[in-house]
Amino acid sequence: MKTHFLIALKITLITAVLFGVIYPLFVTGLAKIIAPNGGQGKVLSLNNSVVGFELIGQKFTDDSYFNSRPSAVDYNAAATGGSNKAPTNPDYLSQVQARIDTFLAHNPAVKKADIPVDLVTASGGGLDPHISVQAADVQIPRIAELRGVSIDKLRALVVANTEQPALGMGPSRVHVLKLNIALDKLTAR
Repeated sequence: MKTHFLIALKITLITAVLFGVIYPLFVTGLAKIIAPNGGQGKVLSLNNSVVGFELIGQKFTDDSYFNSRPSAVDYNAAATGGSNKAPTNPDYLSQVQARIDTFLAHNPAVKKADIPVDLVTASGGGLDPHISVQAADVQIPRIAELRGVSIDKLRALVVANTEQPALGMGPSRVHVLKLNIALDKLTAR
């Protein structure tokens, strides 16, 4: 019995050091060497000021900006995750309806059937920095009116900031923060 205990203790200590210390240090060191920006995340700037990170979505509440996808964690990067509520859950349905009502109040020219799903439902991780091209397009009339920019210029801006799918798989998408930075540069706010 004593020998089994000592063997189990040795294996536990070896695996704890190997997978709890050596492996994390190795992966961190590797990230510092090969990952973009040393594994620290790519920052996005406007006028030499950091305004966000490329892979973390942000909340935009000003109607003169393109809205992001809703977040189940209120854009808290320390607590990512979805709501885990079923699509038939009454609380979830009322939350989605509230988002629809809010969107329609701020975009009166849009019909309920024309609202893309990604503008009223949160992503699985809660920090998705992208929206669909349709979600950007449906917001153009509101932004054009508030910023005094032509719809054609805003459509061109969306097209210029549309990312094609990796390896040709999946839909095209728009990075909301990059689009809003380009919008600020266009209108020199």
